[in-house]
Amino acid sequence: MPAFTAQAPAKIILFGEHAVVYGRPAIAVPVTALQTRAIVRADPHASHGQVHLLAPAVQLDAWLDELEPNHPLRRVVELTAQELGAAYIPACQITIQSTIPVASGLGSGAAVSVAVIRALAAYLGRALPDETVSAIAYEVEKIHHGTPSGVDNTVIALRKAVFFARGQPIQPLRVGRPFLLLIADSGIPSPTALTVGEVRSAWQQNPTHYEALFDQIAAIVVQARSLIENGSSDHLGDLMNRNQTLLRELGVSSPELERLIHAALRAGALGAKLSGGGRGGNIIALVSEVNAPVVAQSLEEAGAKGVIRTTVQ
Repeated sequence: MPAFTAQAPAKIILFGEHAVVYGRPAIAVPVTALQTRAIVRADPHASHGQVHLLAPAVQLDAWLDELEPNHPLRRVVELTAQELGAAYIPACQITIQSTIPVASGLGSGAAVSVAVIRALAAYLGRALPDETVSAIAYEVEKIHHGTPSGVDNTVIALRKAVFFARGQPIQPLRVGRPFLLLIADSGIPSPTALTVGEVRSAWQQNPTHYEALFDQIAAIVVQARSLIENGSSDHLGDLMNRNQTLLRELGVSSPELERLIHAALRAGALGAKLSGGGRGGNIIALVSEVNAPVVAQSLEEAGAKGVIRTTVQ
């Protein structure tokens, strides 16, 4: 029997994390070196309408109706079937394979959702527009992150760099000249829902101060967009460093992330910052072809659990 397969990339936020939750813009790009794959196969041995879910990376082996009603995988399957008007799903097995680290700010949850949506739609004989795929994945993101920005599902569903602000039309970002980033994994899970919630609590207690920080981040995002589109990416480093200073003031950095950032800068990176929710997860560093190996080695010596090279283009 044929297998219906779909893939979805990881993502990184270049600029604008946390502020994007408060209506400011952000820039995010796909990371195609990391992928999630969903494989749907008919299961002739299962009872009518049963869906078997396998996700070895998170030790999941369960039938759909055994999962809690708000389990992300159960929700993405049910929402996809609902969107397609399927009263039931012919018995099948959905296998999820992924090279995207979980809880690292790389959009693993959204990538799983997008891959499952597309593979399941193909199994049911349909294809959904990117915007619909993104909208379904966004509903599932609410389970993962509480108050999601919408960046993860948007950039992963569209598979291209985007300039994004909540409530506004998505704007694909033209990259005037490719540039090289290193993504260094701190090895510490990034508790996105926790950091987003803590920033919200701090904002509620002192909205004037935090709105000013968000405005400063927004100004950096706008400048970064201009540099990227004009092919002046060499000048992004200073903006990355300034964005990191503001993220530090928001309280979402950590000693481990700071150690990696400083190691990258000491080794010659043009700029470096955390990417995603913070406290753990990844940092990104802007490098050249010449100094990329030296910066990567410095990051590993500083404790990075892995360093991924990606070209934004």
